[in-house]
Amino acid sequence: MAALIRHGLFANAFKSTPIIVRNKVSVNKAKEFPRDRRLMEIKARLNSVTKSLGARGFLRPQRAYEPTKDTSERINKICASQAISSGDDVKLEDPHLRFKLLVACEEEFQHCVPSSLLHTIENIGDLKQFYRTPVDSATPYEALANMQLPENLHVQQEYHRFHPDTDTLFNGKTAFPKSSTIVTGLKYKKKYPGHYQGNPFLDEQLKI
Repeated sequence: MAALIRHGLFANAFKSTPIIVRNKVSVNKAKEFPRDRRLMEIKARLNSVTKSLGARGFLRPQRAYEPTKDTSERINKICASQAISSGDDVKLEDPHLRFKLLVACEEEFQHCVPSSLLHTIENIGDLKQFYRTPVDSATPYEALANMQLPENLHVQQEYHRFHPDTDTLFNGKTAFPKSSTIVTGLKYKKKYPGHYQGNPFLDEQLKI
């Protein structure tokens, strides 16, 4: 019995040790990073994500990018500042120089190389070709609206929803008396007000 008690006390003490150490570590981290500072960092991350989504749009992998005529010359200047030869055949084998060069190009053009295309940038020529390539973030639906379409085809981006308070041509009466226009999306609730259409034949049905 004494051996079991000693074993149990030893096991409990051993199990509780990491918790004590973890608590001390968490307290020390809390002292090093005050609560206000952590909240500011979280808000900054959320703001950056919000701005990124606002610029790219929903379900768009990249922001729109239009290259300038002096793209190659600007990349040559960046290479000179990083002590790298600007020849198109110069390989980017050193990971540190490669990282510094890509970061400098991102700051210069406000356009970064996505992770899915990093393996294609093997030399300076590939880097110049990437920054000379425009990126169109328009969806096919938006592209149709900006194209010259046949006269019998029309694309309406801002669709119209019936609401009795705004559609007063027939005194707020709808051609579909049993159909409601309920907006369920959080994004479009403010833009398109919903309307619940009562059943005009309900009274007659209740009488039967």
